[in-house]
Amino acid sequence: MNRIDLEGRVAVVTGGARGIGLATVERMLASGASAIIWDMDGTAIDEAVARLGPKASGRVVELTDERAVNEAARQAFGEAGKVDILVNNAGITGGNGKTWELSPEIWRKTVEVNLIAPFLTCRAMVPMMMEKGYGRIINIASIAGKEGNPNASHYSASKAGLIGLTKSLGKELAGSGILVNCVTPAAARTAIFDQMSQEHIDYMLSKIPLGRFVEPAEIAAMIAWLASEDCSFSTGAVFDISGGRAVY
Repeated sequence: MNRIDLEGRVAVVTGGARGIGLATVERMLASGASAIIWDMDGTAIDEAVARLGPKASGRVVELTDERAVNEAARQAFGEAGKVDILVNNAGITGGNGKTWELSPEIWRKTVEVNLIAPFLTCRAMVPMMMEKGYGRIINIASIAGKEGNPNASHYSASKAGLIGLTKSLGKELAGSGILVNCVTPAAARTAIFDQMSQEHIDYMLSKIPLGRFVEPAEIAAMIAWLASEDCSFSTGAVFDISGGRAVY
């Protein structure tokens, strides 16, 4: 593993108790940062923190609740003195179905978790990052947000929105010392697959020229670079890690 220099940095990783989020936390710690996990699963947080050691901590946060997010942000800045890195990783697929067969409730829930929640975390964190004059925000979108997967219009639309949020916020913060970028992975075999049909999983694999799913650790490596000072002239950008699937 190449060691990205994140020495002394403080990172908040949403959905950091499992999957891509947990791999990101592990990579942050290996690079010298301390990490705060925000997740809905308190048991998973406790298990992760116990295994990861003293530079990791966690808090149960309902990311779609504005008050909960604001309180967690104040606590993070108050206890650590700063938050240098925000990784908006938490997300759901919302299952699979034709657009006209999906319920409005699941559409709204998917957009709330995948798009509104990152907006709320950015809204809470950015003013405090601006006071420090430094920050790195990395949003975990999806190749589906660029291409639009069939039978996943709600997921695809939410991730397309997250790409748009990244571009707008990156431009707004240009010159502030805060850079905002997003990653658009192909599918990784994590617990989120439990929310998908086997037909959809097979479809996603068929679209990847490298013929395999991306590993969470591979995504975490890209996130770590985007979280570092070495990433100094990219903002509002989209970084593909799609095994050759992305064509633009």
